[in-house]
Amino acid sequence: MDISRQFVRQKQPCAEGFRWFLRHFERGSDYQPLLDALVDAGRVSDACWLMDQFGSTKSVLEVDALDADAMVFAGSLHVRGPIDIGTVLRVGGSLRADSGLRVGRRVEIGENLWAAGNILAMGKLKVDGDVRADWSLLVEESLDCGGDLRVGRDIEVGAGCRIGGQTAVGGDVSVGGNMECLSHLRIRGGLKVRGNAWAGQGIEVREGIAVRDHLEACWGIVAGESITAGGAIKAGESLEAGEFITAGEGYGIYAGLNVPVDVWEASAWVRARALPSRLLSGHWRGSSAS
Repeated sequence: MDISRQFVRQKQPCAEGFRWFLRHFERGSDYQPLLDALVDAGRVSDACWLMDQFGSTKSVLEVDALDADAMVFAGSLHVRGPIDIGTVLRVGGSLRADSGLRVGRRVEIGENLWAAGNILAMGKLKVDGDVRADWSLLVEESLDCGGDLRVGRDIEVGAGCRIGGQTAVGGDVSVGGNMECLSHLRIRGGLKVRGNAWAGQGIEVREGIAVRDHLEACWGIVAGESITAGGAIKAGESLEAGEFITAGEGYGIYAGLNVPVDVWEASAWVRARALPSRLLSGHWRGSSAS
């Protein structure tokens, strides 16, 4: 893609950035060489702005390893070894890492992200497609995944977490803000959320669920241990805990919110070690210890 100064001017860049472009590329430039030059000059935010304007490409780059202060690439990237980026990693297409991935600040991927090791982002992680980490996923700020999320071990997110597809996690999940999963949430460890937790389908957790504020699923909620929330607990269908179900002081527990009352016994039952206080809807099936 050839980018001329007339082409750039139409996008209304900042005055300082446009002057830099005219000084270094008076006759224009190809897309990726311009991105590389901006990054080399320390103008990473300008490179990201340029990608916002012109989008991704179909090009594919394969390298043995990646170690840089910043990387902005318009196509897809395949790295056979480790990735270590000091500040910003921006990829217009997909990123495949045959080893681990560490980024000191922000990661933004236009399609899918897959890593055979850990994914460590010291800032925000935004992926428009699917995210897969065969080991653990650590994000110090927010996580925004537009597709499915699959992690072999643990997930730790320092702020809010939004997942647009199915979520499957082999270990524990800890989220420092609100957690929103638009599809099904399945966790083989425990779930801790320091905000609200919401799922567009069901929530299945092998260990316990601890939510600081409200907990809600449009389908059912199942936990192998206790379910606790500082606010209300709401399930569109059934609700089950291997131990106890406890809502916050003054809040209720609701099952069957999305099914008719006359089918509660079959599709909106509640089961735990003891009858929960303030169970306001659903059919109490009895103790899970019986």
